[in-house]
Order: sequence, then structure tokens, then C-alpha cells
Amino acid sequence: MATFLYRLGLRAATRARAVIAAWVVALVLAVGAYLAFSGPLVSSFEIADTPTTQVTEELQDRFPDVGGGSGQLVFASTDGSGFDEREEAAIGALVEDVAALDGVAGAVDPFASAETMAQQRQQLTDGAAQLTDARDALDAAQQQLDGARAQAEDAGQAAALAALDAQQQDLTQGRAELDAQATALADGATLLDLADTVTPVSDSREAAIAAVQFDDDPVDPEVLDAVAGVIDGHPIDGVLVERAGAAAEPPQMSVFGPGEAVGLLVAAITLFVMLGTFIGAGLPLVNALVGIGIGLTGSLALSDLIEMNTVIPVLGLMLGLAVGIDYSLFILNRHRTQLRDGVPLHESIARANGTSGNAVIFAGITVVIALLALNVTGVSFLGLMGTVAAACVLIAMAVAVTLTPALLSLAGDRITPAKERRGQRPARGKPLPTTPMSTRRAVITLVAGLGAMLVMAVPALDMRLGLPDGGSEPVDSDAYRAYSLVEDAFGPGATSPLLVVADLGAPVSEEDLVATQARIGSAIADVDHVSGVAPAGVSTDSQLLAFQVVPTGGANTVETESLVHGLRDGSAGLSGVTLGVAGTASANIDISQKLADVLPLYLAVVIGLSLVILVVVFRSVLVPVTATLGFLLSVLATFGGVTAIFQWGWLADLFSIHHPGPVLSFMPILLVGILFGLAMDYQLFLVTGMREAYAHGVPARLAVQHGLRHGRVVVTAAAIIMISVFGGFVFAHSVMIQTIGFGLAFGVLVDAFLVRMLLIPAVMHLLGRHAWWLPRWLHRIVPDVDVEGAQLTQVRAAADTRANLPIG
Repeated sequence: MATFLYRLGLRAATRARAVIAAWVVALVLAVGAYLAFSGPLVSSFEIADTPTTQVTEELQDRFPDVGGGSGQLVFASTDGSGFDEREEAAIGALVEDVAALDGVAGAVDPFASAETMAQQRQQLTDGAAQLTDARDALDAAQQQLDGARAQAEDAGQAAALAALDAQQQDLTQGRAELDAQATALADGATLLDLADTVTPVSDSREAAIAAVQFDDDPVDPEVLDAVAGVIDGHPIDGVLVERAGAAAEPPQMSVFGPGEAVGLLVAAITLFVMLGTFIGAGLPLVNALVGIGIGLTGSLALSDLIEMNTVIPVLGLMLGLAVGIDYSLFILNRHRTQLRDGVPLHESIARANGTSGNAVIFAGITVVIALLALNVTGVSFLGLMGTVAAACVLIAMAVAVTLTPALLSLAGDRITPAKERRGQRPARGKPLPTTPMSTRRAVITLVAGLGAMLVMAVPALDMRLGLPDGGSEPVDSDAYRAYSLVEDAFGPGATSPLLVVADLGAPVSEEDLVATQARIGSAIADVDHVSGVAPAGVSTDSQLLAFQVVPTGGANTVETESLVHGLRDGSAGLSGVTLGVAGTASANIDISQKLADVLPLYLAVVIGLSLVILVVVFRSVLVPVTATLGFLLSVLATFGGVTAIFQWGWLADLFSIHHPGPVLSFMPILLVGILFGLAMDYQLFLVTGMREAYAHGVPARLAVQHGLRHGRVVVTAAAIIMISVFGGFVFAHSVMIQTIGFGLAFGVLVDAFLVRMLLIPAVMHLLGRHAWWLPRWLHRIVPDVDVEGAQLTQVRAAADTRANLPIG
């Protein structure tokens, strides 16, 4: 591989303009494909074959008009007073126009719905009064009948007694009918009482919710635009209108904003400080932007054919920028060192491509494998995230080993500071250490470092997984404003109602429907953390009953999670009835549970992969074990940091976190995959220097210092750049992007500066020469991959020596 990359670098350097033109054409084609073929991105996350999706599919098959997405229009009085008749009429007209739109299956006027409920309650009250009057009349008739019977018996009038028996039967039948009516009234009253808190109009009449049912899910953006147009066309003085659920405007995921710009600026400053020239600082940035431009636009060009989430381009941008800058930097730094040593320009470019470029290819492959391994989780959207990010990393690798040599060729010796070129300042560099670190220092470093890592990992013991709800959305978004209005007016449970489906096992008759609904509704209401229950429909075959259940807490609370599991586990105690749960809160719980279940499998795959690759690279058993243990420490510490910030709310004001909640459900798997690849990058660039020094006869413990001195500067710069790029996303508009950005930035910080540059050198020192132990049988079968291209360096050095020998 090193020889191939040497030749590739030499060809790119000698044909620089053609290589640059080829990459420009590729960028233009990718952007053109994106503009021509890209489709809308979705903001929801779905996993097939979960309890929620099974219930949802059953609802779509067996319930009329439930096939599409459901949303809400939330109305609130701006002056704190109840709605008047004019406002109620205007809201009703607005809802009616929304219901008439193409793509909308129906919309319910909240005041008409509330009026219907009030009428039903009044009918029950009137019915109860009529029932009382009827019972009084029956009682009076019974008294008369009893008196007549006594007289007939005294007179021995057999015919009269027979007539009185017939009248008694009529009275008995009438009493039975009244009892049945009383039972029906009681069942109806029970249903109304259960649904007392499930009301579309708040008690103060300051807020109202109109339910909107759409034909499709996800809802066509044109339909949402039409809904927004109706709202804009019906301005109501004194009334605020917000959209929620499927009716809300999808969150606009900003791929690049001020935070990301600051991150790039910090990366540019780091490059300039390290390299000392504007050309040197700009070259890795140009490479990264070209790579990410091709990778992102090329991937998004397929978004009309493949459903992609809004997080996908952001993750690709994060990784593409970070590795694109770092990979180019590794090659550029090696080239500058060789130029200072007097190696000719094109030869230096080729050697840097064959040595550091070889390491870049290996490092990139580890990241790509870790990202593609996300597909083993069986979670489609997560696998797609990993695939798109892997494509961006692959393109960054290709750019690094082709475009970088071409640009270095055009830059010439201007890649080094002017004073060095004129000989006014010697090339910077420090002599290699002549003594190893002390064993005492190594022990103290190891103990203190492990203690610090374990302390940082403590919050991870309390980590809960979930997906953001409306309360986590940006404060200026439709979703957040609607969430706040509903929570304030109706309680937190109203922001995330559940849809509970009861399978009766057999069709229910129309006569028994209300009684069955009351029985099941009462049983559901008795489950802990239920605020209200309301009938929501009957299936076409009358075997399934649907109920809207309002929990006492929001979607991401422990109470709601307990409620969902309790309903599914049969805690309602309904004999012969099976309950299923659907809804946004239920779906989020299922997704989080599914991702938590597959995390151990993915972790096992990544750790196994880590051990195999590192054994091949370092030809050692203990080095891979220590590297993997260090990686696990980094992951645990990162989980702890993310939990403390986003779940516990530490430093919430600093990071603009206004609604702490569970940790993003797919964040742990993403962090494991991405941090694995990046950790192996740093391990490679530090420990291969130690191995190379040891292989050249340097004592094992001194070789640790040599390797650390060899790779410390470039790894420090690379880590700062990655932290800057990832950290720029911490202040993004979406809590999902914030979580991923913080997790990656914090993970790189911990892994690079604590694990790779403190703990690993200390462990390597304590292991001494045993660190490089490899069983003989394994030595024979493990290939020598020569990651650093040492063999190429030796061959080229020998060629230089022969070329400089005197003739004759």
C-alpha cells in the first residue's frame, strides 16, 4: 500500500492541475445532482416491528380515517381572558377551512366538540332526572296495585287477581327497563367522568386544541404550507395560533451556522499556529470543504429515493470536516518535515503520501468500518446515518491522498515559513529525550487519570435514553410554542397523549358497546400515572376499541414510561382483553429501548474489531488490550459528561438547554462507533512512533518517550481541530445536534488528552518490553502491514544513498 500511495502521490504532484480539475468536476457534478434530484428530509425516527408500529399498522388497517398523521392547532388568548363568541366563531371558521384542504382528512372544532360533551352531560343529567320520575311513578303504581290486590284477595275475585297479575308483569318489565337505562346512564356518566380532563377547551376557556387528521404520514410539505396559509388568511385579534404534532412546520436543521463558523475559525487558527503559513493553514481546510461538498451533496441527491432524517447531513458534515482537515494535516506535516531535511519537492510529496498517507488510509478505514458496522444494529435510520458518514470519510481519505499532493505541488516551498526558506530562522524542533519517564510518575499518572475518568463516568449510571419532545425544540419554533401553551393550559400529559387499543377477542354488540367502553376505560384509569381516558373509536369489525389516554407526566418522564409498560404488561387486570399502546411517547420509548438493546451487540462488534486490527498493526497482544480499555474509559466518561449536561442540566444556561431530559437515544451507539475510529487514529499516530523506535533498538521505556515526542504535536493539533469542529455544533438550534456535537467534542478531548497522551504512555512505560510481546504462533500468521511506511522510507533512503555515491 505504501508503494502504491507513493506512486499515486508522485503522479498527483506532477499532474497537479489535472487532479485539481478532476476534483472540481466531481464537486460540480455532485452539487448539480443534489439540486436536480434531492428530496425533502424527515424529522421523525422510526424503527420497524416495534410494539408501537404494530399497533399503528393495526389501526390503519381496521380503523377508518386513521391512516395519516395527526396534528393539532392550538389557540390561546393573548390577554389572559376567556374566548368570546366572536373569537370562538372565528376559530371555528378557520378549522372548517383547514378541514376542507386537500390532504386533510378532517379537523374538529374544539368548541363544537366541547359543546357536544356538554350536551351529552346535560342529556345524562336530564335522563337521570327522568329516570327518577319514572321510578317514582312505578312506585306509586305499585302501591295502587298492591292495594287493589289486597281488596281482590279479600273479595275472592279470581278474575280481578288475574288482571292484576298481568299489570304486575308490566310493572316488573318496566322496572327492568328502568334498571337497564340506569345502567346505561351510569356507564355514560362513567365515560364522561373519565374524560373530564381530556377536553379540547381549557377550564378557563383561555386555550383550545383543534385535532387535525391528515391523509398521509409523513404529511406532504405542500399540505403544511396550505395549513399555514389558512392560518395566515384568518388573523384573529386577541388569539394566538400555533401548530403541533404532524401539523407543525418541520424543524429546519441548520447544516452550517455561527457556531460551526467559529469552530472552523478555531481550526484555522490552530493550523496557522502549527504550520506558520496561511497557505499551510488553508490547504487542509480547502481539502475538507471539497470532500464534504462532494460527500454531502452526493448523498443528499439520493434523498428523493431514500428517506433520510435531518440529522444525517449534520453528522456527515461533522465527521467530513473533522477527518478531512486532520488527514490532510498528517500528510502536510510529514511533507514539511522532509522539506526541512532537504528532500526534493516532488519526492517529499510522494514519500509523505506513502508514509503518512498510508497511516491515513488505515486510520480512515477503521472509522469507516466502525460507521458501517452501525448497520448490524438492524436500525435502518441509524445504519443510513453510518453509511452516509462513512461515504464522507471515504471521500475525505481520497481527497487527502490525491488532492493534497496536487495542492502541495502548486504551493511549492511556500508551505514553510518565509524565514525558514531564507535561512533566517532554523527549523523548529527539539532533540529526542535521552531518559524515560520515572516509574513513580507513571504510577501517579495512571492512578490519577483512572480516578478522574471514573469520576466523570459516574453520571452515566443514571443515564436514561429518549427522543426530544416539543419542550426540547428551539424556543422560537412552532413545536415549542405549542408545547408550552398546551402544558400550561392542559397539563404536561396533554402534550403527549397515548392511543391505547383494546383487543376484545370477539366483536362487541352495539347494545354492550358503552358498557364495555366504561369497563375498559375504568380499568385503564386505575393504572398509575393516568390523568384521563376518553373513547376514541371502534374498529370496523367491532373487535378493537381505541382510547385516548392522557398521562400525568410528559413524554420523556419516568412516569409515562412506567405507564406504557404497565398497560402493555396487563396491569389493568382486564380478563380476555389485550391492550396495545401507540402514540409519539410510546414510539419514542420503543425506539430508545430498541437502541439500548442493540448497544451491547454493537459494542462487542467494535471491541472485537478493535482488538483484531490493533494486533495486526502493532504486532502485540497487550497494546491492543490497553488501547481498547482506554477506549472504553473514554466512552464511559463521555456518557457521564453528556448525562450531566443534557439530563441533569449542569451548565444548562451555558449551553442554552432550557428543557433537560433523557439523553438522545441513538447517541450512545453513534459515540461508540465514531469515538472508536477517532481513538484508533490517535493510538496509531502515537504508538506507531513508539513501536518504530523500539524496533530500531531504542529501549522499550525510552521508546515510549520518543514516540510521544514524535506524534504529540500533530495529535494535539488534530484533536484541537476535531474538538473545534464538533464543538461548533454544541450551540446548534436543535438539541439532537447539540447532544451529538458535545458528545463527540468531549469524547475527543478525553480520549486524546487524557487516555492517549497520559494513560497510554504511563501503561506502556510500566509494561516495558512486555508491551510488545506476541506469541510465536501468532507472529507467523499476522501480516506485517507497515502502517507508517517504514519499509518505503528505508527503500527511498537507500536509493538516495546509491544516487549520491561517486562514480568509479
